[in-house]
Amino acid sequence: MPDIMTLVFQILLMFNILFIILIVFVERRNPTSTWAWAIVITFVPYIGFLFYLMFGLESRKHNVFMQKAVKDEETFEKFQKLDYNSLRFLKNHQQRVDLKDVIRSRGVERLNDMVALNYKSAQSAFTNNNSVKIYTEGEEKFDALLSDIKNAKRYIHMQYYIVRDSDIGRKIINALAQKAREGVTVRFFIDGMGCILTPKKFYKPLVEAGGILGIFQPPHFARLNFRNHRKIAVIDGTTGYIGGLNIGDEYLGQSKRFGYWRDTHLRIYGDAVKQLELRFMMDWNFAEKSKPIEFNEDDFPNVVSIQNGVGMQIVSGGPDTKWSNIHFGYSKMIFEADKSIFIVTPYFVPDDTVFKALRIAALSGIDVRIMIPAHPDHPFVYWASLSYLGELLNAGVKCYKYEKGFVHSKMIVIDSVVSSVGTANMDLRSFDLNFEVNSFIYDEKISKRLESVFFADIKDSTEITRASYGARSGFTRFKEAISRLISPLL
Repeated sequence: MPDIMTLVFQILLMFNILFIILIVFVERRNPTSTWAWAIVITFVPYIGFLFYLMFGLESRKHNVFMQKAVKDEETFEKFQKLDYNSLRFLKNHQQRVDLKDVIRSRGVERLNDMVALNYKSAQSAFTNNNSVKIYTEGEEKFDALLSDIKNAKRYIHMQYYIVRDSDIGRKIINALAQKAREGVTVRFFIDGMGCILTPKKFYKPLVEAGGILGIFQPPHFARLNFRNHRKIAVIDGTTGYIGGLNIGDEYLGQSKRFGYWRDTHLRIYGDAVKQLELRFMMDWNFAEKSKPIEFNEDDFPNVVSIQNGVGMQIVSGGPDTKWSNIHFGYSKMIFEADKSIFIVTPYFVPDDTVFKALRIAALSGIDVRIMIPAHPDHPFVYWASLSYLGELLNAGVKCYKYEKGFVHSKMIVIDSVVSSVGTANMDLRSFDLNFEVNSFIYDEKISKRLESVFFADIKDSTEITRASYGARSGFTRFKEAISRLISPLL
């Protein structure tokens, strides 16, 4: 028996060594991620390779998603060439972007560089015929969404990462089922891993009524990464939703674990919704090849001219994009800051580019403030976040922990003139592994409203000072050190 056990341990150790070789010479990851995985496999002997199989193996999936990226680019090129009256804003768009002639407001012409970046990297057209409503709580957002579902005439497309078998979940499913019975086309698109605990019978009323359920990457033990974290709703091609709220009772503040839930979500009416619909089509057609959505002029209706409309771009990022689009967008915003940078994120695990840019901004005299939850849902991420914030304190960044409940908002506001709200956190997972979508908003009124929300949240927060951070226990310092070491994997 001892000889057999020795042989088993030798075989398992060999697997560990082989997987380290695989990481270095086959996967060709960035060096930070490579070292993190090598450490995990080395210091968790015999079973480290199993962790890598579940969380780390990427090459095959990356090939599939890069094929999707090519297909998505082809779809966007077709979208640009559609001869629809409602898509007139796309005419000569490339030329206007190249000439830096999209944003003409005095004093913010520099934002044309950001528009160009998002257009060239993410195929995101700029539109200024939009109105925007900001929601900071789940109840008001879901009330508005249910009202728009009730008033839908042609189609409803919804895409969510998490959908719970809950009171609000059943309300939405029943409302969608009713519209399907009325003849409205309803497509409901979920992430397989995010909804793994939701029973199939939950969707039965919708499917029986004629609605179509789509699943992005059904759950699999080796697909714990590559989650479709996007949250999109499009009603009749004119009204759309984007932001941090999934569907579940916890997002209404009804969870004992989290209590009050603070989030940021947007309701958009206007031409930017057409790009939300385009993103939904791209994702749906990748996952549901037997039930594709084709371009139809009725699905992209005209929107009446909106006076003093909000300028926007809808930017997607993830394994299915050529570039790290949202990461680039966030970085560009920070680089462009002249006066202030306000960030709210539940997970703050930045890469070197963002981390250095924030330190440079603070040392340059820019007012940099970052808010994270005081009561985290992922402890390792929280400890890693604290380690990064601790370094930023030395550069003059003001950091806060939100105490009222759980803050899940993903928001950044720069100089009171440009902002971003969406699904992407300020972390490596959102930058590289998850499928995300954000709105980039070029509007002073909206940006100032988001700023006012930020300062209201400060009243419900505790500031992390250099003194309080320096007084943390030795055990907390140890947890931070370990979490920081494996942060590329979080």
